[in-house]
Amino acid sequence: MDRGVVLVTGGSRGIGAAVVRGASERGYAVAVGYARDDAAAERLRAGLPGVVTVRADVADPTGVQKLLDTAEAALGPVTAVVNNAGVTGRLGRFRDASVDTFRRVLDVNVLGTMLCAQEAVRRWEERGTAGRMVNVSSVAASLGAPGEYVHYAASKAAVEAFTVGLAKEVAAQGVRVNAVAPGTVDTGIHAAAGDPDRPARVVARVPMGRIGEPEEIAAAVLWLLSDEASYVTGAVLRASGGV
Repeated sequence: MDRGVVLVTGGSRGIGAAVVRGASERGYAVAVGYARDDAAAERLRAGLPGVVTVRADVADPTGVQKLLDTAEAALGPVTAVVNNAGVTGRLGRFRDASVDTFRRVLDVNVLGTMLCAQEAVRRWEERGTAGRMVNVSSVAASLGAPGEYVHYAASKAAVEAFTVGLAKEVAAQGVRVNAVAPGTVDTGIHAAAGDPDRPARVVARVPMGRIGEPEEIAAAVLWLLSDEASYVTGAVLRASGGV
């Protein structure tokens, strides 16, 4: 079944890669944006023939233009976008975080999401496409993440506010915009933040008693992209094991 073309940012690893695999299995043509891990992108491409990978920084407007242009040249018009690219910076107290960390987290998580969304919406409106978008947030947006990454939590709160506002703005054009807010998921993001054992440390906080798997978050993302969610827009779906 041809479901159209989906672009997944931050798609070479973790939740993004799970979305890519799930989308491919469901009949989407898939383009993957990634920042720097060429080896991970190559493994994904080797395992999923037909997937297009593009190295680009979503915080750079020219990178976003390249991402959409390359995806569409290879696969045709993009009809769905998953804004998954995100960074946390190092875990620790807010008072100790650097200005460079603040800037990079806001540039990737907020500005990157906005730039990709803006470019997609412009193209969809020009073509009359009823596009679909899912922005990946975090339960940190509502919990605040004290002592770990308050700046990251703030960036994800911005993503959720942006999701609601954009969804209302473009609903009349048939474009749907939603978000998924994962809880703690078993990915490499914890090691990148300096605490690879974080999942084991925080699992006691989860009412379901376990850490989430990337495929579980991907299933929520793909449902929001699907026609089964045709009357859902401006929603933030928590996939957090009850947190």
